Amino acid sequence: MPIKTGNQYIERIDRQKINIWYKGTRVEGPLSKHPAFQGLLQTQAEMYNMQCDERYLAQMTYPSPDTGDPVGLSFLPPKNAEDLERRRKMIELWSNRHHGFLGRSPDYMNTAIMSLFTAADILEDHNPKYAENLRKYYAFCRDHDITLSHAFIQPQASKISGQIDATEDSIAAKVVEINDQGMFVTGAFMMATQGATCDEMLVFPTPSPSLVDDDNPFAFAFAVPNDLPGMTFFCRESYAASSTYDHPLSSRYEEMDTLVIFDRVLIPHDRIFYYGDERYCSRLFGESNFHTHMAHQIVTRYIAKTEFFLGMLESLAEEQNAVLESYTILPISRILTYLETFKALRLAAEIGASLDKFGYLVPDKGPLLASTIHFSEFYPEMVEMVQNLSSSGLIMIPSEADFTSSAGSYLYEYLKGNVSDAWYRNALFRLAWELGAGAFGGRQTQFERLFFGNSQTVAWRMYNSYDNHEYFRQIVHEFIAPDAHLSKSTTDGISN
Repeated sequence: MPIKTGNQYIERIDRQKINIWYKGTRVEGPLSKHPAFQGLLQTQAEMYNMQCDERYLAQMTYPSPDTGDPVGLSFLPPKNAEDLERRRKMIELWSNRHHGFLGRSPDYMNTAIMSLFTAADILEDHNPKYAENLRKYYAFCRDHDITLSHAFIQPQASKISGQIDATEDSIAAKVVEINDQGMFVTGAFMMATQGATCDEMLVFPTPSPSLVDDDNPFAFAFAVPNDLPGMTFFCRESYAASSTYDHPLSSRYEEMDTLVIFDRVLIPHDRIFYYGDERYCSRLFGESNFHTHMAHQIVTRYIAKTEFFLGMLESLAEEQNAVLESYTILPISRILTYLETFKALRLAAEIGASLDKFGYLVPDKGPLLASTIHFSEFYPEMVEMVQNLSSSGLIMIPSEADFTSSAGSYLYEYLKGNVSDAWYRNALFRLAWELGAGAFGGRQTQFERLFFGNSQTVAWRMYNSYDNHEYFRQIVHEFIAPDAHLSKSTTDGISN
């Protein structure tokens, strides 16, 4: 099956027998009817319909190299500048549809499995079967338009247990048995965003060191359907709502985060991508240029979201007759500056792209990693801009039901705005509330702060992306003492 429609996406999710718990009750029946999931499922269904629409088909798909059927362009491993541009334009179409609010839109994980596929060759030395598994799984996802989630992060208790008790008694995620059927995995994973609204899950934890076996039971990667026996999902409280007027964002874009437990889950041998040698964890992430490919998808989402915030501030300024006031010009200009910065960083990454050792084109990682640092710092500032410009209007916002009530005429008379009627003005401020003060907006702010790792992680990633730190130090050394020849030991001392 090639690209799927929105109805096919929802039918797949509804057919699954996922063991998922919400507020102490196991969810029964189709997820598309559950208020915590139905808004997101409908939004993503509309996105899948886009790629089947004749207006977008050429921009969003390409022929599968195996079947010739149309498959999603976000699966395409770029081999030249044209491929890279086509991928970006396809991602733009989806990003503009959800305005950057879906951090785990399908193209995110499509890009992830594509990047790992490009480095499958390194697994030949480890086990040729693992290399074959990864290649076949990528083709399976591409040709069946699989919606993926991922589980990389373990709970704090698991991480600590893996560090101080790396034995068979550790509660860190580990392989507990291997037989002819496959390997059995036990453990827990945090932040499996959209773990319930996907077809399958890619599991790829950072391994703990092993103290007991030559084959490290904490080192593995695999992908499986999300409804296998032994898998249990726990949801956080949902911020979703049914009214698109009262809750315009959460009614459409609420992505459920889940804790997923593996209790002796059987992973078939053909779904294992590596096992036993922890070196392949860092090698797969590094040599696939995982973070670089992902950042190329992410910066496009950043641009769409920044444009949405820009439109929000412009609308608030217009509605309050403050378009040319200095207190609106300053924040709007700041957003414009960052918007142009993100566009320039993406362009620089594409212009500076180069072929990796496997023959795939990789964007220049420096500009992309810089964008992830900029956005994580700038996003809370944009939220504050909305809060400040909305003023008390952020608080006094009646509901849709108030407007349709018998007393609604008072609202239409007294809440009308500068350029619009009361209904629209109130809708604008309800949107501002969700962005700046509601639960959905709060989750979005925390999500963007930590999207690509905490501040130390992204700082190290940025620092390590440059291998010429000595060159920059030498510029200063030669400026101060142009005739001196600093020894290696001297410059090392300076760097330390």
